[in-house]
Amino acid sequence: MTKLIKCISPIDGSVYAERPALSMEAAEAVVASAKAVQKAWAKRPLAERITLVQAGVAELGKMNDEIVLELAHMMGRPVRYGGEFGGVSERASGMAAIAVEALKPIIVEDSDQFERRIEREPHGVVLVVAPWNYPYLTAINTVSPALIAGNAVVLKHASQTLLAGERLVEAFSRAGIPADLFQNVFLDHDTTSALIAANNFDFVNFTGSVGGGQQMERAAAGTFTGVGTELGGKDPGYVMDDADLDAAVDTLIDAAMFNSGQCCCGIERIYVDERLYDSFVEKAVAIVKGYTLGNPLDAETTMGPMANQRFAEEVRAQTAEAIAMGATPMLSIEDYPMDDGKGTYLMPQILTNVTHEMRVMHDESFGPVVGIMKVSSDAEAIKLLNDSEFGLTASLWTADANRAAEIGRDLETGTVFMNRADYLDPGLCWTGCKNTGRGGALSVIGFQNLTRPKSYHLKKVTS
Repeated sequence: MTKLIKCISPIDGSVYAERPALSMEAAEAVVASAKAVQKAWAKRPLAERITLVQAGVAELGKMNDEIVLELAHMMGRPVRYGGEFGGVSERASGMAAIAVEALKPIIVEDSDQFERRIEREPHGVVLVVAPWNYPYLTAINTVSPALIAGNAVVLKHASQTLLAGERLVEAFSRAGIPADLFQNVFLDHDTTSALIAANNFDFVNFTGSVGGGQQMERAAAGTFTGVGTELGGKDPGYVMDDADLDAAVDTLIDAAMFNSGQCCCGIERIYVDERLYDSFVEKAVAIVKGYTLGNPLDAETTMGPMANQRFAEEVRAQTAEAIAMGATPMLSIEDYPMDDGKGTYLMPQILTNVTHEMRVMHDESFGPVVGIMKVSSDAEAIKLLNDSEFGLTASLWTADANRAAEIGRDLETGTVFMNRADYLDPGLCWTGCKNTGRGGALSVIGFQNLTRPKSYHLKKVTS
C-alpha cells in the first residue's frame, strides 16, 4: 500500500494537501535521471547557468500571490506579510553576482614550463532536505548556488510545506532548466536515509532538528558523502548600557515573535544591562500587547498559529515549567481569545525572573516566548550567551563597534550581529557551531561547499 505524506493545516486541522511517497526504486530512478543530465549541465558556460537559474527565481516570483495563500494554509504565516520572495530574490541574486569570482580557478603558476591551477568542480547530485518554517528561503540557499555551480539537485521538502518543492521545480522548469536536472521528491524518513546510505548522492544539505541532522550523518556514515547541516538554535540578544534602546526593543522583540517565533535565527533569550532593563521590559510588553493572534488568512492578523499542535505543546510546557520555577509571565491569556490552551493558536509570552535552570532559557523553544534577564557586565553576559548547546547567531546592541567585535570573538556562534538580528546576508557565510551543525551556506564559502577542488599540474613540452 502506498504511503501518503500529508500536510495538516494549522488553521483548522484539516488535510490541506497529500502526496504519495516514492518507493526506494522510484526514488533511485529519480537520482539516476538527475545523474544522466548533470555532466552536460556542468559543461554549459557559467554565464548561461546563472541566467537560467535567475530566470527560475523570476518565474517563482510570478507565483507569489498563490504561494502566500498556500503558506498561510500550510504553516500558518499571516498573508499580510506577503511571503518570502523578497528574501529569495536577494539571496539568489547575491549568489549569482559572486559566482564568477567564487568559482574561478586559482592560478598557482602559468609559465613556459608549467601550468598549475586549482579548479572548482561540482559534486554531482545534491540532495536538499528543506524545512517548513521558511520553505523557500531555506531551500534557495542551496538550490540556487548548487545549480549555478553545475550540480543537479533533488529537493525533499518537509511534509508541513508539501507544495513548496513542487512550486520551485515548476518555476525553474518554466524558465528552461533542463528536465530531470532539478526534481522534487516526496519521501518518508526511512527511504531518505536508505537513499543516502546507498551512496546515491554526492552531497547532502539538511536544515532541521538536531535529531534529523544526526539521522542524516548516521545514514551517510561510511559513504564519504559530504553532509552540511543547519540544526537547532537558541539565539541570544545582548543590550548594552550604550544601546539605542528603542531600536533594540523593536528589533529583538520582532526577531523573537515574527513567524510565531518559528525562525532558525529567531531571538529566544535576551540579556539587558541593569541600567536599561526595566525600560526594555516595559517597551517590549507594550509591543507584544499590540499583536493580534488569529486566522492567518485575515489581513488584520499579525500572529498566526504555530505550524503544528505538537510545536505549540512544547512551548506551552516550557513556559509552564518556567512559571512553576519562579518566572513571571508579563502577558495574560485573556488578551488572546484564540488561544484555547491546547491547539495551534498560541499566545505570545515574555518571561522575566528567568534563570538558566529553566528549559525555556536553554532548550530550543521555536515559538513565541522569550525570557529576559538582567546583567551587570559584559563578562556576565558573555558567560550567559555561551551557556547553550547551540551556536547560530548572537545579536549585540551597542554604539561601539570595537566593543561588539571584542565580545564577538569570545562568543561561540556562527554569526555576530551588531544592532540587527534575524537576517541572512548572502555575502557572508551562514554557518553554526556546536549542536547547530556544521558546514556553511551562502557567500563564497557556500560555493566552495557545493563543489570540490581539482588540481591541474601540467608540465609543458619544451624543445
